[in-house]
Amino acid sequence: MVALAYLASIFAILSFFFFLFPSILKPKNGLPRNFPLIGMSGMLLVNFNHLYEVGVDLLSKSKGTFLIKGVWFTNTDMLWTSDPKNIHYITTTNFINYPKGPDSHEIFDTLGISLFNIDFDEWTFYRKALHAYFKRPQFHRFLNKVVVDNVNNGLMPVLEHLSTQGMVVDFVDVLKRHLLDAAWLFCTGYKIDTLTVDLPENPFGKAIDTACQAMFYRNIFPPIVWKPQSWLGIGIEQKLHASKKTVRGMIQDCLSKKKEELKNEEEMRKEAGDDEGYDTLKRLLLDPLEAGEKPHPELAIRDNVLGLIFAAYDTSSTTLSWLFYLLSKHPDVETKIRKEMETCFPVKKWRLGNKEELGKLVYLHSAIYEALRLYPPVPFQSRSPVKEDVLPSGHRVYPNTRVVTSGYASGRMKNIWGEDCMEFKPERWIDGNGNLKYETSAKFYIFNAGPRICPGKDIAFALMKAAAATIIYNFNIQVVETQPIIAKASIILEMKHGMRVKVNTLV
Repeated sequence: MVALAYLASIFAILSFFFFLFPSILKPKNGLPRNFPLIGMSGMLLVNFNHLYEVGVDLLSKSKGTFLIKGVWFTNTDMLWTSDPKNIHYITTTNFINYPKGPDSHEIFDTLGISLFNIDFDEWTFYRKALHAYFKRPQFHRFLNKVVVDNVNNGLMPVLEHLSTQGMVVDFVDVLKRHLLDAAWLFCTGYKIDTLTVDLPENPFGKAIDTACQAMFYRNIFPPIVWKPQSWLGIGIEQKLHASKKTVRGMIQDCLSKKKEELKNEEEMRKEAGDDEGYDTLKRLLLDPLEAGEKPHPELAIRDNVLGLIFAAYDTSSTTLSWLFYLLSKHPDVETKIRKEMETCFPVKKWRLGNKEELGKLVYLHSAIYEALRLYPPVPFQSRSPVKEDVLPSGHRVYPNTRVVTSGYASGRMKNIWGEDCMEFKPERWIDGNGNLKYETSAKFYIFNAGPRICPGKDIAFALMKAAAATIIYNFNIQVVETQPIIAKASIILEMKHGMRVKVNTLV
């Protein structure tokens, strides 16, 4: 009875928002109104499936910052901004006042106590540990082996098989499997082998996709809507519970297996310098012991490994998906990338030798930058002010206001990128000497900024450039648009219907 009463009330609320609210939502000066009692929540609900574009429109008309009032007494006000001055202030100048906050921890609880979902001293501790790990030469030698092996012996054979069979395949799925295999190996030390010619079931990838959609839902709907669903185990929250159980269980299995392998002290010392297995999971287990410190809690190890896998594979595969979509619309850019590779690697059939040689590919790097600018894999992020504050734009924020920084909107602002901001132009990233140009992270807000800037940025580029170079040099990806290529309502800017392609080997 309780569940039925709850569903009835939610149905009544949504009926109002979706059927009555749009008829009275009359814009003022091109911008929607913040209504008494209900704020602007109805606008978010009505535009749930294309919220990114709505954000671009609102921020363009409001000079980069706009307050969205939530329902009274629900503490759901959101201040959206794409203003580089505000972003720099929030992420760097007054960083200490803008943590992720307890609301974010609840919304993204799938990631647990990982680096991406914690604040203050706990965040500082694990950030330092992961930064130290990423700087070690042993890690880079191990990562190089993973990257080279995965593209040459994992991705290439599957693409060759698809080419000879003349199959139409979801290329988004292929890229996600490839990146998951690489991320899983360097994070856990074990193979998961989701990318094979028979494309087996991928429970981890499926569970993460569901979790990302549920976390997006939590970001838009107030807790009064999604928390009862979570308590009752109904709706999308029921799927989220199952997804969390799947991904956490798979990582926990790896953790238990790794502990069993390392339980002998002599074996631990012997493997400490082993480049063949310098994975994240092993180091989180061994490093404190070797330093004579207290071991990391198992939950922290599990969640940080999960967070790294998620960040490395889901964001990188999403970027590559949009890159190949853009290349299908701009074959001249693909031709320039291929000519650059022919100049750097004058061989008929190129295979990656090591990740360092990818540094020669300046134009490919600039094309990836452009794909990231137009289609950032993480389209928005949020912070929760600890104290009342005034942003550089003059907007006042309060502790109960979520400040949402939109990288998706930032990349599409004429006042930031110029009149041609909607054009795919890799040349904008190359200077007069043919070298890469760099923008401030507050303007090119893709890998976060300030102290929370992504520690795995270089890893992501190694994975993306290795896959993109291998594919472009050896294959032609022909997009077969059976369904519209649009973004999914998710915290990751994935394609809603995937991207159907035919893979053709270049002669």
